[in-house]
Amino acid sequence: MAGGVLLSGAVAALLTTALPAQSPSSVFDDPPPDKIVIDVATVNGSGCPAGTAAVAVSPDNTAFTVTYSAYLAQAGGTSDPTAFRRNCQLNLLVHVPQGFTYAIASADYRGFASLQRGATGTQKASYYFQGSSSTVPRTHPFNGPYNDDWQATDSTDWAQLVWAPCGVLRNFNINTELRVSAGTTAPDKVSFMTMDSTDGDISTVYHLAWKECG
Repeated sequence: MAGGVLLSGAVAALLTTALPAQSPSSVFDDPPPDKIVIDVATVNGSGCPAGTAAVAVSPDNTAFTVTYSAYLAQAGGTSDPTAFRRNCQLNLLVHVPQGFTYAIASADYRGFASLQRGATGTQKASYYFQGSSSTVPRTHPFNGPYNDDWQATDSTDWAQLVWAPCGVLRNFNINTELRVSAGTTAPDKVSFMTMDSTDGDISTVYHLAWKECG
């Protein structure tokens, strides 16, 4: 992914109950020609300490990527009792070309998990525009024994997409979470789950859909 805005810390389909300020018109697959810009308002959470995450916009405006380098949840053995859950909330201000609005059509997550027999791991995410209700979280469970890369995809049918309000700049909030339980089979052994890759960061890709505002 090229271009982007660095975060001072650090995502599935967007489902909210908010209605656009103006009604968007025709839906189309091709993005507008002008670039979108993402500003980071705030970053909070144990999964995205300062300086460990970044966001970049694809050159063709069809997606943006969040990368993490310290998103790790673990349990069992001598793990810190609070380490079983890690979360991150991003508050983004998405500037789109005039006359257009966007929705999040899908999101891809990946990382690595090492879960002992009987242990479990969970990846969860929810989203909302400023001033609207939070979405019902999308949850992906993983069961031990498991020692491999993991991937999860959230998507929404076109008819159910919820669009950013036309003509109104609203912050877009992304809440993600990793949770690990050591279970009762081998609680003396460490189980963990990360949102990262072999080079130390994870690419979570948010795919954008577009409409023209009426």
